Parts: sequence; structure tokens; C-alpha cells
Amino acid sequence: MIAIVDIGGSNLMSVKNAFDRLDVKTTITNDADKIQKASKVVFPGVGAAKPAMSRVHELELAQVMKGLTQPTLGVCLGMQLLFTHSSEADTSCLDIVPGNVTAIPVKEDLPIPHMGWNSLLISKTDSLLLTGIQEGDQVYFVHSFQAEFDQHTSAYCQYGSKIPAVVEKGNFFGTQFHPEKSADIGQKIIRNFLSL
Repeated sequence: MIAIVDIGGSNLMSVKNAFDRLDVKTTITNDADKIQKASKVVFPGVGAAKPAMSRVHELELAQVMKGLTQPTLGVCLGMQLLFTHSSEADTSCLDIVPGNVTAIPVKEDLPIPHMGWNSLLISKTDSLLLTGIQEGDQVYFVHSFQAEFDQHTSAYCQYGSKIPAVVEKGNFFGTQFHPEKSADIGQKIIRNFLSL
């Protein structure tokens, strides 16, 4: 069973539908026991870091998330919450992946949020999450904040600077883009996650 962690994000059903299209059974839950017993965990999120982390703490899921040993995928805000800190309302996050999340720098010719299709640039060719993904494959982004580009970055996009698009640390994976909205490439990435 795949557990989709429910902290109130509006993309829960679109994430579930992406797995449904692959005939994979999921459950949307904020029950700690179900999350811990799941074969894999998906941690989606949209919105702002501060209320999302407040909800994580309210549900007593911070230590649960940090203690997961099965493959776990953070999506969009869910990926950002895996990091140590977000400058969005000065928010302490889960500190699973070391590093900070900051606002995308404003540039005249680049609107914020970064919204729409952008090309993946591969920085780790041995990433299991990116098996079969080619340099330049397009995925769908909607975000105003970005993680640090460092050794945990497996793929990035260019949007004024290098923005991490896929991060990995141990059994934790994150996509800044929405695989559930990224057509065939997104489905391939979800299949790769299922095969971990």
C-alpha cells in the first residue's frame, strides 16, 4: 500500500489519480500507523511552508516522517518541507535533507511563481528515480521558492539560476515539479519510484 500523507494540500486527488492510472492502490491518510506501515510514502503539498509545517506538528507527524525507512517522495512543497529551513515566514522544516529553501530571485524577464513546463538537466546519472529520463525532458512546475543546489540535487532546471528539480538523500526523494501533472515523463518518474 502506498500512503499519501494528508496535511491538507489541494493536490491530494491529482496525486492519487496519477497512481490510479497505473493501477496502484493508495490511501490518503494522516494516520501515523498507516504511514509507518506503508510500503512507500508520498508527501505532497501546495501552499505555504509555515501553515503546512504547523499542520505536520498538529498531526504529530514530524518524527514519524523523519523516522521513515521506506522510499518516500516529497512533491513540490512536500519536497521543500524535507529541508532544514524555509525562508518563507522563517519556517523550521523537517531537517531530513540538510539545506535551506529560499525565494526564487526576482528578475525582470522571469515571472514569479515559476509556473509551466521546463526542461530537466541531469546532475546525477545514477539516480534510480530518473531511470530512462533524458536531458531536456519537460516537467511541470508551480513554485515561488527553491531548495539549495548541492550534492543532494539529482536534476535541476534553469530559471534565472540552477533550481533543484529532483533531490535525493537515502530513502528520501523529492521533486520540485509535479510528476502527477507532467504527462508521460511524470508517469515514468512515478513508475521509477514504485520500483525502488
